[in-house]
Amino acid sequence: MKLEGFDIFAIPGGWSFGDDISGGRVLANKLKSTFRREFESFALSGKPVLGVCNGFQTLVKLGALPNLSGSFSQESTLAFNKSGRFEDRWVYLKPQKSACRYFEGVDFIHCPVRHGEGQFVAKDDATLAQIVRKGLVAIKYVDESLGEAGYPWNPNGSALNIAGICNPEGNILGLMPHIECSVLARQFPRFSTGISHEKASLRFFENIVHAARVNP
Repeated sequence: MKLEGFDIFAIPGGWSFGDDISGGRVLANKLKSTFRREFESFALSGKPVLGVCNGFQTLVKLGALPNLSGSFSQESTLAFNKSGRFEDRWVYLKPQKSACRYFEGVDFIHCPVRHGEGQFVAKDDATLAQIVRKGLVAIKYVDESLGEAGYPWNPNGSALNIAGICNPEGNILGLMPHIECSVLARQFPRFSTGISHEKASLRFFENIVHAARVNP
Protein backbone atom coordinates (compact mmCIF):
# COMPACT_ATOMS: atom_id res chain seq x y z
CA MET A 1 0.00 0.00 0.00
CA LYS A 2 1.28 3.47 -0.89
CA LEU A 3 1.67 6.24 1.68
CA GLU A 4 -1.08 8.24 -0.01
CA GLY A 5 -3.56 5.61 1.17
CA PHE A 6 -3.03 6.62 4.80
CA ASP A 7 -4.52 9.57 6.69
CA ILE A 8 -1.75 10.34 9.21
CA PHE A 9 2.03 9.93 9.06
CA ALA A 10 3.63 9.70 12.51
CA ILE A 11 7.17 8.98 13.63
CA PRO A 12 7.27 8.06 17.34
CA GLY A 13 10.11 8.35 19.81
CA GLY A 14 12.75 5.67 20.31
CA TRP A 15 16.42 5.46 19.39
CA SER A 16 16.23 4.70 15.69
CA PHE A 17 19.44 3.00 14.58
CA GLY A 18 20.82 3.61 18.07
CA ASP A 19 21.20 7.33 17.30
CA ASP A 20 24.80 6.34 16.54
CA ILE A 21 25.51 9.45 14.44
CA SER A 22 22.98 11.92 15.81
CA GLY A 23 19.34 11.76 16.79
CA GLY A 24 17.19 10.85 13.78
CA ARG A 25 19.85 11.33 11.12
CA VAL A 26 20.14 7.74 9.91
CA LEU A 27 16.37 7.30 9.78
CA ALA A 28 16.03 10.59 7.89
CA ASN A 29 18.62 9.46 5.35
CA LYS A 30 16.86 6.11 4.96
CA LEU A 31 13.54 7.84 4.34
CA LYS A 32 15.16 10.14 1.79
CA SER A 33 16.68 7.24 -0.08
CA THR A 34 13.56 5.04 -0.12
CA PHE A 35 10.49 7.22 -0.59
CA ARG A 36 11.40 10.89 -0.41
CA ARG A 37 9.03 11.94 -3.18
CA GLU A 38 6.18 9.95 -1.69
CA PHE A 39 6.74 11.51 1.75
CA GLU A 40 7.01 15.04 0.40
CA SER A 41 3.82 14.54 -1.62
CA PHE A 42 2.03 13.35 1.53
CA ALA A 43 3.34 16.32 3.53
CA LEU A 44 2.24 18.78 0.84
CA SER A 45 -1.24 17.22 0.70
CA GLY A 46 -2.13 18.85 4.01
CA LYS A 47 -2.59 15.57 5.87
CA PRO A 48 -1.29 15.44 9.46
CA VAL A 49 2.38 14.61 9.95
CA LEU A 50 3.61 14.17 13.53
CA GLY A 51 7.07 13.56 14.94
CA VAL A 52 7.65 12.96 18.66
CA CYS A 53 11.12 13.05 20.22
CA ASN A 54 13.25 10.96 17.82
CA GLY A 55 10.48 11.58 15.29
CA PHE A 56 10.96 15.34 15.69
CA GLN A 57 14.70 14.92 15.19
CA THR A 58 13.98 12.96 12.01
CA LEU A 59 11.57 15.56 10.62
CA VAL A 60 14.05 18.43 11.06
CA LYS A 61 16.79 16.41 9.39
CA LEU A 62 14.40 15.55 6.56
CA GLY A 63 13.89 19.28 6.09
CA ALA A 64 10.16 18.90 6.72
CA LEU A 65 10.42 21.29 9.67
CA PRO A 66 10.31 24.21 9.61
CA ASN A 67 10.60 24.08 5.80
CA LEU A 68 10.56 27.85 5.43
CA SER A 69 12.00 27.60 1.92
CA GLY A 70 9.50 24.97 0.77
CA SER A 71 12.39 22.90 -0.59
CA PHE A 72 12.65 20.34 2.25
CA SER A 73 16.22 21.37 3.06
CA GLN A 74 17.46 21.21 6.64
CA GLU A 75 17.10 24.54 8.45
CA SER A 76 17.34 23.49 12.11
CA THR A 77 18.43 20.65 14.36
CA LEU A 78 18.06 19.16 17.83
CA ALA A 79 21.42 19.45 19.58
CA PHE A 80 22.75 17.93 22.79
CA ASN A 81 21.03 19.15 25.95
CA LYS A 82 22.78 22.14 27.52
CA SER A 83 22.80 20.26 30.82
CA GLY A 84 25.24 17.81 29.24
CA ARG A 85 23.18 14.81 30.27
CA PHE A 86 20.16 12.74 29.37
CA GLU A 87 17.00 14.38 30.75
CA ASP A 88 14.15 12.21 32.04
CA ARG A 89 11.61 14.42 33.80
CA TRP A 90 8.04 15.69 33.62
CA VAL A 91 7.55 19.11 32.07
CA TYR A 92 4.79 21.64 31.53
CA LEU A 93 4.03 22.89 28.02
CA LYS A 94 2.02 25.87 26.83
CA PRO A 95 0.56 25.94 23.30
CA GLN A 96 1.31 29.10 21.34
CA LYS A 97 -0.68 31.02 18.77
CA SER A 98 0.62 29.28 15.68
CA ALA A 99 -0.20 27.87 12.25
CA CYS A 100 -0.80 24.47 13.90
CA ARG A 101 -4.36 23.74 15.08
CA TYR A 102 -3.67 20.47 16.90
CA PHE A 103 -3.64 22.27 20.25
CA GLU A 104 -7.05 23.91 19.92
CA GLY A 105 -8.91 23.68 23.21
CA VAL A 106 -5.70 22.77 25.07
CA ASP A 107 -4.54 25.22 27.77
CA PHE A 108 -1.45 23.30 28.80
CA ILE A 109 0.14 19.85 28.64
CA HIS A 110 1.90 17.98 31.44
CA CYS A 111 4.04 15.13 30.13
CA PRO A 112 7.55 13.68 30.26
CA VAL A 113 10.70 14.32 28.26
CA ARG A 114 13.26 11.56 27.77
CA HIS A 115 16.13 12.62 25.55
CA GLY A 116 19.79 13.54 25.32
CA GLU A 117 19.52 15.66 22.16
CA GLY A 118 16.51 17.93 22.52
CA GLN A 119 17.89 21.46 22.32
CA PHE A 120 16.15 23.16 19.41
CA VAL A 121 18.63 25.19 17.36
CA ALA A 122 17.86 27.09 14.16
CA LYS A 123 20.67 27.32 11.60
CA ASP A 124 21.01 31.07 12.22
CA ASP A 125 19.32 34.03 13.92
CA ALA A 126 17.48 35.00 10.74
CA THR A 127 15.90 31.54 10.51
CA LEU A 128 14.84 31.65 14.16
CA ALA A 129 13.31 35.10 13.60
CA GLN A 130 11.35 33.75 10.64
CA ILE A 131 10.09 30.82 12.67
CA VAL A 132 8.74 33.22 15.26
CA ARG A 133 7.37 35.76 12.78
CA LYS A 134 5.51 33.16 10.74
CA GLY A 135 3.92 31.61 13.84
CA LEU A 136 5.71 28.28 13.65
CA VAL A 137 6.46 27.97 17.36
CA ALA A 138 3.67 25.56 18.30
CA ILE A 139 4.44 24.89 21.96
CA LYS A 140 6.89 26.06 24.63
CA TYR A 141 8.35 24.78 27.89
CA VAL A 142 6.91 26.60 30.91
CA ASP A 143 6.87 26.24 34.70
CA GLU A 144 3.93 25.17 36.86
CA SER A 145 2.45 28.68 36.67
CA LEU A 146 2.72 28.47 32.84
CA GLY A 147 5.39 31.16 32.67
CA GLU A 148 8.57 30.73 30.64
CA ALA A 149 11.48 29.67 32.82
CA GLY A 150 14.95 28.20 32.53
CA TYR A 151 16.34 24.83 33.57
CA PRO A 152 14.92 22.44 34.70
CA TRP A 153 11.57 23.68 33.32
CA ASN A 154 13.27 24.03 29.96
CA PRO A 155 15.10 20.70 30.21
CA ASN A 156 17.42 21.03 27.22
CA GLY A 157 18.13 24.76 26.82
CA SER A 158 16.12 25.17 23.61
CA ALA A 159 16.11 28.66 22.12
CA LEU A 160 13.10 30.68 23.28
CA ASN A 161 11.92 27.67 25.32
CA ILE A 162 10.76 25.99 22.09
CA ALA A 163 9.42 22.48 22.68
CA GLY A 164 7.86 21.99 19.25
CA ILE A 165 7.42 23.69 15.89
CA CYS A 166 5.23 23.33 12.82
CA ASN A 167 5.54 24.10 9.12
CA PRO A 168 3.95 27.25 7.59
CA GLU A 169 0.87 25.27 6.53
CA GLY A 170 0.44 23.92 10.07
CA ASN A 171 -0.09 20.26 9.17
CA ILE A 172 3.41 19.06 10.11
CA LEU A 173 4.26 19.16 13.81
CA GLY A 174 7.33 18.03 15.69
CA LEU A 175 7.93 18.17 19.44
CA MET A 176 10.38 16.61 21.88
CA PRO A 177 8.07 15.87 24.87
CA HIS A 178 6.22 12.55 24.95
CA ILE A 179 2.55 13.59 24.93
CA GLU A 180 1.59 9.97 24.22
CA CYS A 181 2.84 9.11 27.71
CA SER A 182 0.21 11.30 29.38
CA VAL A 183 -3.09 10.04 27.97
CA LEU A 184 -4.00 7.85 30.96
CA ALA A 185 -4.48 9.10 34.52
CA ARG A 186 -2.25 6.37 35.95
CA GLN A 187 0.69 7.58 33.83
CA PHE A 188 0.97 10.78 35.89
CA PRO A 189 3.44 10.84 38.80
CA ARG A 190 0.83 12.18 41.26
CA PHE A 191 -2.24 10.33 39.99
CA SER A 192 -2.63 8.50 43.32
CA THR A 193 -3.37 11.87 44.94
CA GLY A 194 -5.92 12.70 42.26
CA ILE A 195 -3.67 14.94 40.14
CA SER A 196 -3.60 14.16 36.42
CA HIS A 197 -4.14 16.06 33.17
CA GLU A 198 -4.81 13.32 30.63
CA LYS A 199 -7.77 15.16 29.08
CA ALA A 200 -5.48 17.79 27.59
CA SER A 201 -3.24 15.19 25.95
CA LEU A 202 -6.23 13.25 24.65
CA ARG A 203 -7.66 16.44 23.13
CA PHE A 204 -4.39 16.93 21.26
CA PHE A 205 -4.66 13.52 19.60
CA GLU A 206 -8.38 13.97 18.95
CA ASN A 207 -7.55 17.20 17.10
CA ILE A 208 -5.07 15.36 14.87
CA VAL A 209 -7.65 12.67 14.05
CA HIS A 210 -10.24 15.37 13.30
CA ALA A 211 -7.77 17.12 10.98
CA ALA A 212 -7.24 13.85 9.12
CA ARG A 213 -10.98 13.37 8.70
CA VAL A 214 -11.61 16.83 7.28
CA ASN A 215 -8.66 16.51 4.91
CA PRO A 216 -9.04 13.00 3.43
